[in-house]
Amino acid sequence: MAEAGSFTRAAARMGRAQSGLSQAVRALEERLGVSLLARTTRNVRLTEAGQNLLAEVEPAFRQIANGLSTAAAASKEPTGLIRITASDFPAREILLPAVAKLTAAYPKIEVDIQVADQFVDIVKSGFDAGIRFGSHLEKDMVAVPVGPDLKAAVVGSPDYFQKRGRPRSIDDLDLHHCINYRLASHGALYRWLFQDDGRAIEYRSQGPITLNDGRLLIEAAATGLGLAYVFEAHAKHQLAAGSLEICLGEFCPTWPGYHIYYPSRHQKSPAFAALLAILRSKRSQVR
Repeated sequence: MAEAGSFTRAAARMGRAQSGLSQAVRALEERLGVSLLARTTRNVRLTEAGQNLLAEVEPAFRQIANGLSTAAAASKEPTGLIRITASDFPAREILLPAVAKLTAAYPKIEVDIQVADQFVDIVKSGFDAGIRFGSHLEKDMVAVPVGPDLKAAVVGSPDYFQKRGRPRSIDDLDLHHCINYRLASHGALYRWLFQDDGRAIEYRSQGPITLNDGRLLIEAAATGLGLAYVFEAHAKHQLAAGSLEICLGEFCPTWPGYHIYYPSRHQKSPAFAALLAILRSKRSQVR
């Protein structure tokens, strides 16, 4: 019910009659003494008690499902559902090509990709894994690199540089329009990070425009609205086309790239193991 959103869809997925499923839920509510679902004529949603119960039991159910999937698939091709969360760029550039290869080889595998820029608790949200920048993760997580290291860059359009000139030092940025990027995780403005003679420098960008979308940030710089601090890989198409150019490259650091992460205690299903193998293989080809 939590995933399907209605008794009709849930019953269809389970191969059960809708009336039987409704009766089973009511019996569970009576046994627990709380309402788990809020029912209206148009939809059904979890109550607070239902959400709390789901958060407690879903990891155990997922482990059971993975265990059954592992046992059933021991002598068969990988099958089942993989749920992954990732931000926009790795979802498009890393995950989607790997999924295309995976499903071509194993057509019985299903993949649910949820795109979100903010941090997602994959255990609480019921995901098998997530993809994020860097390898610094919370305890009990395994991080596997799935992309090359990422070089930072300050970029601007040729038209912008013609009108306002190019910054030659980090201090020169005070004389320029810098497009601010607001982090989806906690709403703070992202600080531009540089290195100069081995020293780490944080620069607070200043400018009249603030955005919270990475692709929009790149497009704003390409249209001449100001300078943007991005990863070169994220702006590779604009850089190749000449609509963006790099400045201050000697001060921009390189960071560990994207990693896929999952709980260390997670029993990897054959389907997830197959996806992980493809992601590792693709990374080794681009290094």
